[in-house]
Amino acid sequence: MEGGRGEESLDVQGAAAEPSFSGYKQTSTKPVWTLLEDAAQMKTEGNAFYREKNIRSAIGRYHRALLVLRGLDSEVMTSMKGFGHEMPALTPEQEAALRNTQVDCYNNLAACLLQKQSVDYARVREYSLRVLQWRPGDVKALYRAGVATLEMGDAQTAKQYLTQACGVQPNDANVRKHLQRAEEKLNRELQKERAMYRGMFSSSLKSSSGGEINQTSRAGEGV
Repeated sequence: MEGGRGEESLDVQGAAAEPSFSGYKQTSTKPVWTLLEDAAQMKTEGNAFYREKNIRSAIGRYHRALLVLRGLDSEVMTSMKGFGHEMPALTPEQEAALRNTQVDCYNNLAACLLQKQSVDYARVREYSLRVLQWRPGDVKALYRAGVATLEMGDAQTAKQYLTQACGVQPNDANVRKHLQRAEEKLNRELQKERAMYRGMFSSSLKSSSGGEINQTSRAGEGV
């Protein structure tokens, strides 16, 4: 695993071994399995573009795959019930295939975004959290969520993600590196906070001592 613009590994499980897919047009007449295979094929093509360092085309393929899957997702379609054509309920196998491809696409989109010159860390975190919603404990999503959250300034939450990732892959150098970064940032923040409180406490003591002296002086003047 690499943060920033290092080498990122993609999730490739569930890829359909079909001929190259060119030009997609979703229609309600396509069988569910055909749509699922179309989405998996787009993911496969996205992986190929990624390996060629064609990040823009890879991102496009992953987004197109997710668009196909959106029309099959029961969580999405339930909220749109009554509008347009209703897809039949998915079998457990179809539901599993849909989720696996969704998770891989979101994971791979996060990997792509980390390769861009200007990284949108908020989007990386968003995609990674979607993965964790469906696949809790996914080490790649935990790692990327941790890196993105750290870059966005929340070292405490980043440490939680990276600690979980380190628990799964304790020997991963990049996970440990970013976990150390989060801990160092938290330590700096703690030291800064302590220094601030020491300064406030010292100022309070000086003010209190000065007040007592002034009261004593006024009392002496009144004798």
